[in-house]
Amino acid sequence: DLHVRSRRQRQMCIRDRDFVLMGVDKWKARHDRWRVPERAFFCVALLGGTPGALLGMWTFRHKTRHWYFRYGLPALLLVQLALGTWIVVRVF
Repeated sequence: DLHVRSRRQRQMCIRDRDFVLMGVDKWKARHDRWRVPERAFFCVALLGGTPGALLGMWTFRHKTRHWYFRYGLPALLLVQLALGTWIVVRVF
């Protein structure tokens, strides 16, 4: 139970990190500051932050015109969900 709880907390932290990255990058874009590299969004998303990236994208209306964010992040989320489902079915 403790292992599952700590895993969930790590996932929430990663998800929240991508959400915050979207908000910070939007702020920096509006204030003509040095931006967060787009690669950073995808790296965090690959680690499980895809829900946070999508939520941040929609909340802050940020990166919505880039096709690789608009279609790439939802596709990545579907792959992650499919992989997670496959693992759960196979292992448990």
